[in-house]
Amino acid sequence: MRAFEFLDDVGSLNTNTMVLDKGMSYNNIEDMLKLTGDYFNLLKYGWGTSILYNQEIIKDKNELYHSYNIKTYVGGTLFELANKKDKIDEYFNEIDKLNFNAVEISDGSTTISSEKRLELITKSKELGFYTLSEIGKKNPEKDKEYSLEQRINLINKDIEAGSDMVIIEGRESGKNIGIYDSNGNVKLDEIDEISMKTKTEKLLWEAPQKNQQIALILKLGNTVNLGNINSNDIISLETLRRGLRGDTLGKV
Repeated sequence: MRAFEFLDDVGSLNTNTMVLDKGMSYNNIEDMLKLTGDYFNLLKYGWGTSILYNQEIIKDKNELYHSYNIKTYVGGTLFELANKKDKIDEYFNEIDKLNFNAVEISDGSTTISSEKRLELITKSKELGFYTLSEIGKKNPEKDKEYSLEQRINLINKDIEAGSDMVIIEGRESGKNIGIYDSNGNVKLDEIDEISMKTKTEKLLWEAPQKNQQIALILKLGNTVNLGNINSNDIISLETLRRGLRGDTLGKV
């Protein structure tokens, strides 16, 4: 039984929270999960960090995450590198061998045709992976080349192709990218437009900063799907979702 449970009438929240693993050890993960394992369900090995680890370490970490029903996947960097080298089949075989159970399809740093993107989303689903696809570019100047309507169109096409969750790019910084201005403030008018024209339950908004998490919770509700959460901020985010901080108390 949780402490002070009589004061918290929210109960279990049906939501998706994606946390970044930027190089945590097995023992650190074990301790973290004892405290926070009930409050997130997606774990991304940040960027291309997985390529630096021993295979057995990755398998052991994944097994530990999976014991808490947390899906694990590598960041889009390795997918994009595999696609660029025409090694997609080898990529899918490797993540299966390493006990990952989810896949991210992205073209944030490279270029991939719309046809191939949708084909690979379908392929990932057929192979049995929980499939996330990401919309947006890592380079702010490249990202600005996408109009809001183009983003909405890409989101809907990914969902139609079978994406379980479409990630709205926010990077680790949450600044000058996608729905965030150069100061990291949320463009609420764009949130409105995207929400009206897509299936919001299928969207996962990368929101690394506290002010972004608050804005999205107040705008879209406490079950909004959020990603790129620092492992040290899992409990902080959960208190925001439950209205246990001044920023959201009485507002969710």
